Amino acid sequence: MTPVFALTLRRLLRPMVAALMNRGIGYIALRDLLKRVYIEEALRRHADAAQTTDSALSLVTGINRREVKRLRAEVQSPALEHETGIMTGVNMAARVVATWSASPDFRDVTGAPRTLAVHGAEGEDFDTLLRAAKVDVRARTVMSELERAGVVEIQQDGRLRLLRASYTPAEPEEKMLFLAANVGDHLRAAFSNIECTTPSFIERALFHNSISASWLEAMRPHLRRMAEQFLRDANEALLKESVAGTDAFPIAHSEAQKRMRLGVYYYETDADDAP
Repeated sequence: MTPVFALTLRRLLRPMVAALMNRGIGYIALRDLLKRVYIEEALRRHADAAQTTDSALSLVTGINRREVKRLRAEVQSPALEHETGIMTGVNMAARVVATWSASPDFRDVTGAPRTLAVHGAEGEDFDTLLRAAKVDVRARTVMSELERAGVVEIQQDGRLRLLRASYTPAEPEEKMLFLAANVGDHLRAAFSNIECTTPSFIERALFHNSISASWLEAMRPHLRRMAEQFLRDANEALLKESVAGTDAFPIAHSEAQKRMRLGVYYYETDADDAP
């Protein structure tokens, strides 16, 4: 490992280790988890994982064969189905909110998200929104999740009103899964760019090392508004596939499907607090 790579890893690991210690999670727990992650990644890298021997995995990961055999059995068990189910529900709820807030079909003349009937005329009810967001789940289930997260409210006339244009999970465990997805994809983009993948992914940041606290206090709300507007504009542009078939956005529905993630983050600390 080169000195620069070692420094990079220390800086990446430092905030994670700090968070672990804050939660009383020590080195041994992290070490055991790292072993499992090594096995997971080694299996993913082999085209025919079922035929890959424990010896081959041991060679590539540096983990002894006895541990490889035990960890391999854990990795290939459905132990993470619960977590996967939670993330699936969170993603569906987020997609519904994104469609409601950005699609022209669900906004009024002022550009604000329209209130929707729970059930009603085609194009004016929550079921239509679910179809537009490509969510094949009962409307009541999704509504309950959005109410729980404080994203929608049921008005006195029985219609649903969107309270904010972004979805944030209500439970800490669900927020942790969002963190894992966001930071994980950020790291994948960054390491992919280091490996000179073409085309490169967007991975840039603005930073200033010396700004007065009072000026930053004044600018913080403005920066938040700019970030939220940028994400809303990007979301609206991406949702144009929902009205595909125009000359500007021809969509071949037989094309391979992709997933993407575009993020904005902000952090501040004392000027002498090194990363």
